[in-house]
Amino acid sequence: MIEIHNLTICHRYDLRKIVDNLTLTVKPTDKIAIIGEEGNGKSTLLKCIVDSQLIESYCEVQGTIQSKNERIGYLPQELEHKHVEKTVYEYFCESDAFSLATPSQLHDIAQALGNDVEMYYQTQPMSTLSGGEKIKYQLATILLEQPGILLLDEPSNDLDISTLAWLENFIKESNIPIIYISHDETLLANTANCIVHLELVKRKTEARHTIMHIGYDTYKELRDKQFDKQMMDAQNERRQDKLRMEKYQQVYERVQHELRVVSRQAPQTAANLKKKMRSVKAMGKRFERERENMTEIPLREDAIFFHFDVEPFPSDKQILDYHLDKLMTKDESKILASDITLQVFGNQKICIIGNNGCGKTTLLHKIHESLVGRDDIRIGYMPQNYDEILDAYESPIDFLTTVGDKEDITRIRQYLGSMKFTSDEMEHSLTELSGGQRAKVFMLKMHLEGANVLLLDEPTRNFSPLSAPVVREELKNFGGAIIAVSHDRKFIEEVFDDIYLLNSTGLHRDTIVAK
Repeated sequence: MIEIHNLTICHRYDLRKIVDNLTLTVKPTDKIAIIGEEGNGKSTLLKCIVDSQLIESYCEVQGTIQSKNERIGYLPQELEHKHVEKTVYEYFCESDAFSLATPSQLHDIAQALGNDVEMYYQTQPMSTLSGGEKIKYQLATILLEQPGILLLDEPSNDLDISTLAWLENFIKESNIPIIYISHDETLLANTANCIVHLELVKRKTEARHTIMHIGYDTYKELRDKQFDKQMMDAQNERRQDKLRMEKYQQVYERVQHELRVVSRQAPQTAANLKKKMRSVKAMGKRFERERENMTEIPLREDAIFFHFDVEPFPSDKQILDYHLDKLMTKDESKILASDITLQVFGNQKICIIGNNGCGKTTLLHKIHESLVGRDDIRIGYMPQNYDEILDAYESPIDFLTTVGDKEDITRIRQYLGSMKFTSDEMEHSLTELSGGQRAKVFMLKMHLEGANVLLLDEPTRNFSPLSAPVVREELKNFGGAIIAVSHDRKFIEEVFDDIYLLNSTGLHRDTIVAK
């Protein structure tokens, strides 16, 4: 069991609080989802629970975290750099639990992840694995250690739909508590029984949190109702106060006028008016005290705002006519798929799904290469690995600026502000930003360049539940064509005209996405 008491986490650089006086006791049956906007400190909180030393270089921590000797299994958001160039077998060999595991244990965990025991002994470099495969193998090493509690940072990122179903079942059926971060709204709705909601309000200057032992959908519904009721009460009280103060002001001004014009020959009348004015002023002070106790206007983090403004293509315009005999792995050691054909016309929105490692990212990259250089379309490309395009040491302003003059920078700042970046965050290096914030930068880049054909590899995986609906709605109404890879069930359901399943025999139309 983990007990957190009065935990406060502050940035060292600007002393801004990201967690303020959080207290939480983790129970054996808890499945706790940490939710919140991009850059709000969710991963920082999770790391702090694992070991506060993980964040001491950039945060100050007050309060206590007691784990009572529980073995903590921790899945970071990204594979540690030291493991990237190792083979899969070398990666597993670094775990003592792997060396001590019985064949039965190895088999059971591999099977649960949709693999066989051969997965442990692969000589393939970790760097060449799909994002989903990397997560599966990290989960395998964690489960082999038989932890007493699991802390998972974005475990649903890059998992294929069948493995997402496994992950949901694993979280629900696990006999140990799990604290996890996810932006997959379907997974949250299907698994969480406790919500920890981190917020930064008042232009990200004030941290607050909400903890409720209910499911995600119930939390959202209850939160919206509470917000609406509080807003209605606050507005009604202010309307009534305004009417009351208008009447009060009329009485005050009338008595004040009568005091000014009362004759010195009427001392009793003057005395009565002074007494009346004292009563009026006392009433005013009472109204001021009551105003201090009025229901506060509720604060809520603002959703992002952006809009693609592109002219629709004619329905018969051919955007893509793609044929590939063999789709190979990056090192060309293995054929992933054969006889691939894909045609896209007009404003079609195509989503490619498939099992982890089947070659979806590789295929999208090849499609991108085939379209580069066309002068009749403008390509916007958002890779799964942002570092393919982003310079880690640039700021968002540097990355988005084209001309670099004062007018251009002012315009970029306005766009970043619409994505809820603070002035400081606009100047941070991209490597300091969260995955969701970097995803926002990509969306802005494509918008500013006027892209009318979007190639998107897992575009929603880092967007929070507040930002994701905005992204879905904007892409649904996008005037151009979209070719995307995604495992986000809500995104697939709401945005796309056609779904294609990639397997070893090519691309095939698919209509079923598990919910």
